[in-house]
Amino acid sequence: MKRISVEEFRKAEKMPLVVVLDDVRSMHNVGSVFRTCDAFRAERLFLCGITATPPQNEIHKTALGAEESVCWTHFPSVTDAVNQLHDEGYKVFAVEQCEGSTMLDAIDSALVSDGKEKGYAVILGNEVHGVHQEAIDLCDGCIEIPQFGTKHSLNVSVTAGIIIWEFARRTML
Repeated sequence: MKRISVEEFRKAEKMPLVVVLDDVRSMHNVGSVFRTCDAFRAERLFLCGITATPPQNEIHKTALGAEESVCWTHFPSVTDAVNQLHDEGYKVFAVEQCEGSTMLDAIDSALVSDGKEKGYAVILGNEVHGVHQEAIDLCDGCIEIPQFGTKHSLNVSVTAGIIIWEFARRTML
């Protein structure tokens, strides 16, 4: 299957994307996001607020070891993470349904490079309350996944998979 080792993963070129989890309650969701970050070689994962951190059996259950390969950092608050990302030169987006959000299929305009950003970051919010408004206010924009059914939200780990794949498609392929 030509899988690389954890050591090779750490040395490999990464997609210029930092994934930020804002108060995600479910350790199964956290583990699933670790695994998706590994699959697409996301640069880093930031775990904020009450989001659980490894080592935890429930994270490992869905991460299947990705918590060992993906570089992660915990922040007391999501605003601390956003401020650091901006200081490092990242363009930061909340994945949220809000006024003026950019639909995922139209993010090309939001990703237009001014040549100064180091990469991109996406914030995925709490399963019930979404991304904290304070973080949204600090972001460079919001990205929304178009939905056509009776529900207007997706599980955070499903959202992560869709968003991370779209960034991989646009930045790595």
